[in-house]
Amino acid sequence: MPKTVLPVHQARSRESLARLLKATVEVLDKDGIEGATIPRIAARAGVSPGTVYRRFPDKDALLREVCIRAFESNYKGIKELFPRIAARAGVSPGTVYRRFPDKDALLREVCIRAFESNYKGIKELFAAEHWEGKSLEEVARKAIDLTLKGYREHRGLLRAMLFFIMQHPDAAFVRKVEELERKSFAELATLMLTRKREIHHPDPEEAVNFAILMVGIAAQGILVLPPNPKDFSRLMPNIESDLEDELPRMFLRFLGVKE
Repeated sequence: MPKTVLPVHQARSRESLARLLKATVEVLDKDGIEGATIPRIAARAGVSPGTVYRRFPDKDALLREVCIRAFESNYKGIKELFPRIAARAGVSPGTVYRRFPDKDALLREVCIRAFESNYKGIKELFAAEHWEGKSLEEVARKAIDLTLKGYREHRGLLRAMLFFIMQHPDAAFVRKVEELERKSFAELATLMLTRKREIHHPDPEEAVNFAILMVGIAAQGILVLPPNPKDFSRLMPNIESDLEDELPRMFLRFLGVKE
């Protein structure tokens, strides 16, 4: 049974808690869960470990509180989005509610249409007839360039949709999104595998699928998931330009393609 987290009543205590939770997020981000010790978090927050333990019975209780607040913050952002959508569309919130019963229904429709549009765009752009005479290197570089450009230009929307989908309880909705993702993935992989003779990997199909997946994870993990898009600049000051240069190189060398 989870241990109880003591309530906060005074303004000073609330400020102290906010600093502590912020410090926890920063330490987790820098040192990972193994390195997020109570003494290290306390030092980051400018308090003693005893102060932390007076508020949280153990590290697990502190980390649970951080997770809950992160999800609450994300939900609040989604909730506040609805009136702004109506204003941007030039209609009243009542007009939106007559079409969609609630914010969840509207956001589900937005997500589905976004993924459908993405699939349609990929299917058209990477149709085999558009790439006759082009090498696998040219196909890969174009695909990676478009991925990075899209993630940078639509980071806020993509991040909101990602967390919305990850937290959504409607299995049918999640399955539909996943199927559209799978189809988009398959379109690109199919085109690349028509250039199998350029791949010098013992299992070209497995290699192409893995390489596409890794590019997506790297781009999403660096450009979309962090709260601040510059978070990784502390490790690599030129991270965005490095992505443009190194992701295609990593992709092609993994496949054994001669550049």
